[in-house]
Amino acid sequence: MGPGRHDFHGLMGDAKLDHELVVELALSAGSAVVWWFDLATDRLTWMPGLDDMLGLGGADDGLVRSRLAELVAPLTIAARTAPVWQGFELEQPCENPGGNVRWLQFRARLSGQPGRRSLVGIATDVSGRHDQRQALDDLTDRYRLLVDLTPDAIVVHEGGRVLYANPATVRFVGARSTAEIVGLPIVDFVHPDSVSGMLRRISELTEPGATSESAEVTLTRLDGGIVDVESVSVRTTWEGRSAYQVIMRDVTAQKAAAAALQYQAALVAHVSDALIATTARGVVTSWNPSAEAVYGLDADAAIGQPIDKVVGAPLDPAAILDAGGVVQAVHRRSDGCALAVRVSVARMPDGYVLICADETARRRAEQHFTTVVAAIEEGVIVVSATGHVESVNPAAERILGISEQDALGQPTSLAEIYDEAGERIPQSRYPTLHTRQTGQPRNGQIICVARPDGRLVWLSMSCRALNPDGDLPAAVVVSMTDITERRRIERRREHEATHDALTGLHNRTVAIDRLSPSARARCTGSTAVLFIDLDKFKVINDSLGHSVGDKVLQIVGTRLHAGTRRGDTVSRLGGDEFAVIASDVRSADDATGLAEHIRRELNEPVAVDGRNLHIDASVGIVIADRDDTRDGEDLLRDADLAMYQAKTRGRGRHAFFDINLRERSQRRLQLEQDLRDAPRDGQLWLAYQPIVDLRTDQVTAVEALLRWTHPRYGPISPGEFIPIAEESDLINIIGTHMLRTATAEIVGLRAAHPGLRLTVNLSARQLDDPHLVPSVRDATRATGLPSSALCLEITESAIMRDPDTAARTLVALRDLGSHLAIDDFGTGYSSLAQLLTLPLDTLKIDQTFTAGLGHSADAEAIVTSIIAMAHAVDLAVVAEGVEQAHQLDILRRLECDLAQGYHLGRPVAAADLRTTTPEPGES
Repeated sequence: MGPGRHDFHGLMGDAKLDHELVVELALSAGSAVVWWFDLATDRLTWMPGLDDMLGLGGADDGLVRSRLAELVAPLTIAARTAPVWQGFELEQPCENPGGNVRWLQFRARLSGQPGRRSLVGIATDVSGRHDQRQALDDLTDRYRLLVDLTPDAIVVHEGGRVLYANPATVRFVGARSTAEIVGLPIVDFVHPDSVSGMLRRISELTEPGATSESAEVTLTRLDGGIVDVESVSVRTTWEGRSAYQVIMRDVTAQKAAAAALQYQAALVAHVSDALIATTARGVVTSWNPSAEAVYGLDADAAIGQPIDKVVGAPLDPAAILDAGGVVQAVHRRSDGCALAVRVSVARMPDGYVLICADETARRRAEQHFTTVVAAIEEGVIVVSATGHVESVNPAAERILGISEQDALGQPTSLAEIYDEAGERIPQSRYPTLHTRQTGQPRNGQIICVARPDGRLVWLSMSCRALNPDGDLPAAVVVSMTDITERRRIERRREHEATHDALTGLHNRTVAIDRLSPSARARCTGSTAVLFIDLDKFKVINDSLGHSVGDKVLQIVGTRLHAGTRRGDTVSRLGGDEFAVIASDVRSADDATGLAEHIRRELNEPVAVDGRNLHIDASVGIVIADRDDTRDGEDLLRDADLAMYQAKTRGRGRHAFFDINLRERSQRRLQLEQDLRDAPRDGQLWLAYQPIVDLRTDQVTAVEALLRWTHPRYGPISPGEFIPIAEESDLINIIGTHMLRTATAEIVGLRAAHPGLRLTVNLSARQLDDPHLVPSVRDATRATGLPSSALCLEITESAIMRDPDTAARTLVALRDLGSHLAIDDFGTGYSSLAQLLTLPLDTLKIDQTFTAGLGHSADAEAIVTSIIAMAHAVDLAVVAEGVEQAHQLDILRRLECDLAQGYHLGRPVAAADLRTTTPEPGES
């Protein structure tokens, strides 16, 4: 038998103390081999089977130990500086002599048994799982890369909401990230004209893998723009559920090219300038309707004639091209009238195209307006009676981002203008058209115009007839002032006054306004107010910083906005408090469903700076009918009370408001105010409950329990006023008062009952108080009570709230000579092993386990285990809540040390306390 195995059997006695740790590690593994590493002696031991797992079957222990030490070296190095019960996990490749590689998983815990520190662990062969995971990861990475890099948009939706969107989709809809898309209804990104066709195609996909025909769809971008796409839908699955995958290709440019061809054809037919085509020798081959109007000559008469003849003047297209392509000339109509014409020439494969613009009217207008209009800061455009631009002053060019040369002769109907609400104004309601047709002016109308560069400008525009007394339709003078900056400032101020700067949600002012009786009167049903408070958000702020906290709040705001109905109002009230106002709620079930939906949305992990944070929320709900007279402040206050009620039930819950809740809140506020004066006014007093030694049936200690007799309400339950004291920081003041009173009274009792010890409870808040240890020292010194006669009880949950701080405080109290007890053991989330690191003397079994004795085999088994484990580490055991004789008999049989409860004595004032156990039948 090798030395490694001898070492193992030699350690079996010590390893019994690691049994709990080994079992805990083994439960999470399959086929595993246990190993130990003693940090004091550097001794490494293992159980049989490890040599086969390392691929060293039959090898001597020295080779096995060397290979094992190499593999677990990272764990043994880290364990030397780690705290007791620190867990470790490591996966390592292990190459056997044949060259084959296995993957081994090593999991271990640092044990802190008295007198030694050792690392206890298990080794598991995970080669198969590692290979499968690597293959799956490689396949997943290739597929993800393909989807991320494709120029086509790919979306997955289920139940009408987006589950996934690739980077191309983000660009298509103008989003900043997938977070702005995921969770929104899919129809939010589909133009209303395309929705019915999309739904029809989806309904035809009845089987997984079914694919729709390719169809053109218009998408709506987040900025209000549109994108034309060619779309194909596929029936698929997503995380085991039926879903739809949509692949979309941008065809905007393709459609724009087709539209451009149609536009060019229409332009030729409807352009106001004479558009003429000729052969290389100057013979007319095309003569558009405007050419007929300008020259007074039908196309039939013009086509086939020399260009010189039909325009009434010499015209050499090649010479004009050599001169730059544009010349000013004087032509003649067929009736002999002179025309001031601007001639533009372009070469074609078989000849020339000429644009002959009749500038006679424009030149006449220039003589009247050029000097004055060019000098003013206000933009001015002259529109002909036919609706075409005749002149543009420099200010208008600057404001609209156009050039006069490009704008002249263009119809004003080409401009896109919008009203103050952002709605496109139809051409039939254009201000210039109204003035042209009626001669009536339009003064100071606010409109928004899209410039050619895409920028929107806001204008204060007026339209007046150029000749008010002339015939209709009339030419129009359009004047405009750029108010974009002024409007931006006004909108920003308006937005800042009604929105939260961090999240962009509505603020408290808007919430109160939309909850006013007049606003709710416009609804057809009831209004539900959901007051949402994030649970433990302060922990995120304190531990990770306010920048991370701000990002969490922004994500929460986005999820709330996406997770509510379109007509609902989402507001940030301040801090981590939000409100959702849902109109036309039919029942409390609807409000409950909305609250739970919001909680599910918020429960999804929040990714911030590489961390996955988990949050939850408590929700208070108020439902107000249309005739409810409460204003917005009242409804938010009542919803806040309901939220507080939800938190008291354990966080992550919702609660409805009722009138009793308000009364309880008012009572709570009153009690908090009165509790501040209670110690000074003598309203607080102590009751003492006996603690009996089960071996002698003698009362060896009493537990001091605080009582409050209110001058108005009478006796107040500790379950009501103690939480008030803890939450308002009164617990430290009351705790000090209680400690001084109890030590003084117990000194008087010890005169008649020598050796009687005092037990006093400490709350979690008191453990955080830096004055606790001095207060205990001062109380015992002032009253003369020996420190060894004082036992301080701390609940298991209070210790685990901040173990490091609690440990330091308990060590300081133990240094005073006081005894320490762990109260309500079994109700928290610690283990006995964790508590072994603390300087405890006594363990108190929670009364819920005592109550089950004689009725539940499980309860007796649990109590048996607790007593056995406590005795193994020299802790005395006190059973709480003994109310029946049979419970006392069982505890004696299980060798419990001490007990307390109504069967042994109720809490009474010091003067009424007796130190003998009751006779049978007494309570």
